Amino acid sequence: MNREATDLAGVRHIAYETLGSTNAEALARARAGERGALWISAGRQETGRGRRGSAWTSPQGNLYASLLLTDPAPPALAPQLSFVAALALHDAVAECAPHIGPLLKVKWPNDLLLGGAKLAGILIEGENDPAFSVVIGLGVNCAAHPPDTPYPATNLAEAGAAVTPPQLLQALAQAMQRRLAQWARGDGFAAIRADWLKRAAGLGNDIRVRLPEREFSGRFEGLDDAGHLLVRGPAGLTTVTAGEVFELGRE
Repeated sequence: MNREATDLAGVRHIAYETLGSTNAEALARARAGERGALWISAGRQETGRGRRGSAWTSPQGNLYASLLLTDPAPPALAPQLSFVAALALHDAVAECAPHIGPLLKVKWPNDLLLGGAKLAGILIEGENDPAFSVVIGLGVNCAAHPPDTPYPATNLAEAGAAVTPPQLLQALAQAMQRRLAQWARGDGFAAIRADWLKRAAGLGNDIRVRLPEREFSGRFEGLDDAGHLLVRGPAGLTTVTAGEVFELGRE
């Protein structure tokens, strides 16, 4: 069952008590002709998912929301929305819980860390028919986090931040509007990239990069103009377009 549509920072919002997945709902609406911008949120997800099809544990009390955008930029630039969303999420959490703001970092390509542990994840998906649409899915551990994860996890309550999903979503919607305006359909990515690097986890340190076919270690030197990861190892500079990143000593 869904509640009445409301506005979030001037954007339509449909809130569900329970959904399979907010991203799946947004994609289905896009295929049916829905035009964004539209926020979809759920109190609980039954089939939440992360990157590469991994399951996303979705108990009550955490934030699960997706933003549907129609034609947000030329399709080739859509992956930049990972950085836009990460900054908006960082802004929102820091606003709602100022005392933990200095402990927040963004992890390439699209996680938010608190004290080195994963607090939130972002999943970007697209749909081309009947119009080019992008869905930005965000899951934030407000009240609970899963144990025994490949990368350490945490939640806001554990850090002493009593932030409810509705409070965080309101701040997130406002921050997203600001960051989307800064991005300007890709024209402002240089500024987004610079802001992201100021908050980057592991920048200048040795990291391990896990690719489907291999793993390697090197120094995290930054991002190229397209947002790809730059890692310097014994063989020189490597550009990484997709993969999992681990700071050495935090695995």
